[in-house]
Amino acid sequence: MTLLDSKALTKIQSIILIAIIAVAAIGGGVAYFVWNEEGQSSKTIKIGVCADLDMLIGKATHRGAILAAEQINQQGGLLGKTVEIIAVDSDGNSPAQDMIIGTEALARLISIYNVDFIITSDALYQLTYQDIVSEHKKVLFGTSGSSNEYTQRVEDDYQRYKYYFRTAPNATHALLGMTDCIVTLRDYSGFNKVAWLGPDLSYYTGLLPVVTNYLSEVHGFEIVYQDTYALDTMDFSSYLAAVESSGAELLVPFTAGQEGILLVKEWYDRQSPFVIWGFNSYVGDYDGWEITDGKCEHTTNVGFPTVTGYSLTSKTLDFRNAYFERWGEIPYSTAAIAYDTIRFILADAIERAGTIETEAVINALEETSIETSLAENFVFTPSHDVMGGENINNPDKDHLVVMLFQWQNEEQVPMYPKSFKEEAGATYTFPDWPGPWDNIS
Repeated sequence: MTLLDSKALTKIQSIILIAIIAVAAIGGGVAYFVWNEEGQSSKTIKIGVCADLDMLIGKATHRGAILAAEQINQQGGLLGKTVEIIAVDSDGNSPAQDMIIGTEALARLISIYNVDFIITSDALYQLTYQDIVSEHKKVLFGTSGSSNEYTQRVEDDYQRYKYYFRTAPNATHALLGMTDCIVTLRDYSGFNKVAWLGPDLSYYTGLLPVVTNYLSEVHGFEIVYQDTYALDTMDFSSYLAAVESSGAELLVPFTAGQEGILLVKEWYDRQSPFVIWGFNSYVGDYDGWEITDGKCEHTTNVGFPTVTGYSLTSKTLDFRNAYFERWGEIPYSTAAIAYDTIRFILADAIERAGTIETEAVINALEETSIETSLAENFVFTPSHDVMGGENINNPDKDHLVVMLFQWQNEEQVPMYPKSFKEEAGATYTFPDWPGPWDNIS
């Protein structure tokens, strides 16, 4: 049995839940609160945050949740109740990846603090978390993690897993968006030779064949290179040399962490004759220019409008500015997702349901159709996943869309969807060194 085997873990969860009550009562865990003047009472709606509060993803999730609650309370709360945020540290993004610590954190939220709703940015723990909240009939929002297995469970066993909703982009949505944006890049450049490089993780290796086959069979792209790298890779020179030898005109990276910074720096220093266009973690963040020493110039990355400052909806920049004023920094992506989840999606469902009773809120969530900072029209699929792409019922109000931005002179400029690029009056630019772009007329 591995620690990530959710079925096996459910056998010990009941023991953990009982034990944690005693441990937490003695002071075995640390919880972080946003209190109202009356403290906890029947006049509050308690939202638990289960996240790694010492790491960027969890810290941003917590702060986004706090800001959402503060704004809701400033406007009178929900159903006459004050919203409280109760956060417990799960160590979910630590190198150790200790499932037991995450399970204990979730147990405290449910059994000690008796929260009404829960959000989590612990991507690798969510299958186990789903089993626990199903037993206790608590709604859980996944604000990180792209695996399709999370919401497939809702479709396969609705009565058991209906308590789970994902408000973060999913793998299929992201990869389908990537295939379309590669077609768009060909419109900009004429490039047709594609190289792929991603982590040796199941979500990547499982979906890659589907996407590459689609690109080659449907759109006629030539896939000239594919490979995976270990997560502890510190030197990408051999991979970049192989991509160069393949004759690729564009490299589509799927980096999982800070290795994306190393990849870009080496690409720049080598002056590799291909463009970078894809999912490059950290490089697409607001401080990507600084952390790469400006070597990210001309790279194009999937990004969030709340990070780049692009006014996607009427709420995007309002959130970005409020977050900066509250915390003194640009919001990381999970901050925006957590904020939208509480400030708009959950709040709207509670107001429409007229109660915080679980079944009523689930029914209301399933009928969600609302503008957020990240989507012109946020809607859930029948499997409680994020609806992505164009809105066929209202073309002027798209669902959650994949967006790509190119670094140009220390700023991120929208490149995809093409309509956003055109609206911004932007131009796709190429590196200053020799490459296939020299042949573009």
